[in-house]
Amino acid sequence: QVQLVESGGGLVESGGSLRLSCAASGRIVSIRAMGWYRQAPGMQRELVADITSANFANYADSVMGRFTISRDNAKNTVYLQMNSLKPEDTAIYYCNALIEDSKSWPAAEHYWGQGTQVTVSS
Repeated sequence: QVQLVESGGGLVESGGSLRLSCAASGRIVSIRAMGWYRQAPGMQRELVADITSANFANYADSVMGRFTISRDNAKNTVYLQMNSLKPEDTAIYYCNALIEDSKSWPAAEHYWGQGTQVTVSS
C-alpha cells in the first residue's frame, strides 16, 4: 500500500554533515506526521526528530541545534540535515510516517522505511 524509501546515509568524519531523505509513495490520502528514529547496536530505537503537516518540529535533546528536520508536502518527502556529527550519532536511521492511506482512511497507520546506516568516525 505505502512505501518509504530512504537515502543519504554513509560514512563521515566527526564534525561533518549528512542529509537524509525519505520519500513516501503509494495510495496515500494524507500524511499527518513524518519523522526519523535511530537505533545504535545494543540500544533501543529512539526518536531523533519529527514534524507535523503544519511544520511543527520536535527534536531529541541530543540533536537539538545540530539537526534540522524539514518536509516537502508536495513530494511526500521528509529530510534530516545533520551537522556537527559526533561518533555517538552512529546508528541505523529509520524514517517513520503516520499516513492515512486508501485502506486505513480516515484512520492512520505508522509506516517504516528500511533504514539507512550513518557512521561517524572519530
